[in-house]
Amino acid sequence: MLSWSITFLIVAIIAAVLGFGGIAGTAAGIAKILFLVFLVMFVLSLILGRQPRG
Repeated sequence: MLSWSITFLIVAIIAAVLGFGGIAGTAAGIAKILFLVFLVMFVLSLILGRQPRG
């Protein structure tokens, strides 16, 4: 998830530099959503991974 988020962020930066505002905004929005999904999954894995087995 994090790698996809970084990929979309790079696409957004390149599109913004080249003047494609619509594509840059869309790619940045997708990058934000993917990063939030990554954070939620990371926190859940930390919480659920700490439970004692038994």
